[in-house]
Amino acid sequence: MKEFYYKTFTMMQKISFVSILIVSTTLLISCNNSAQKENKTVASTPVEKGLNFAMQTKAVLGKALMNAINTKGTENALAFCSSKAYHLTDSVALSINADIKRVSDKNRNPLNFANNEELTYIVKAKELLIKGEKVNPQMTETNTEMIGYYPIMMENMCLQCHGTAETEVLPNTLEKINSIYPNDKAIGYKSGELRGIWVVKMKK
Repeated sequence: MKEFYYKTFTMMQKISFVSILIVSTTLLISCNNSAQKENKTVASTPVEKGLNFAMQTKAVLGKALMNAINTKGTENALAFCSSKAYHLTDSVALSINADIKRVSDKNRNPLNFANNEELTYIVKAKELLIKGEKVNPQMTETNTEMIGYYPIMMENMCLQCHGTAETEVLPNTLEKINSIYPNDKAIGYKSGELRGIWVVKMKK
């Protein structure tokens, strides 16, 4: 009789274990499917994908720039912007198989001047900001590419190189800017203004 109860108890344990295993597996599969669905919704559209690429590039450039400012000072960090920013941007673009650049209507580097299509977006964006409205990204396309435009807003940290001359942009920094970029237009900004845009080109 004891042997019978022992076998019955053992069998019930096995059944319970199998039941728990089945339920756990079902829940795990369900959670994985949900996670996959959530991952698909993140950057599921070309606009979101381009924004993700732009933010990755911004993070890389921002970290390198802050390191240059903290170790060399603002005026000496300008050398980073003129010599290394392009290389870092290109490196990120290569790693994600996209073409990424920053352009503006008030450019510092001559290579960063916006073309006609980009200027059209910038003008409209500034008009929206004047009205107190939100500036949204814009996606256009060609036969082979999706092209996204994403606003770059002026932040307080940026004013030491792009703010008001002599007060926010200190004399030593201003002198360095003028020596590297004699035709600089990217000064006199206020926090919250449109500095320029990210342009992200992705192959279809």
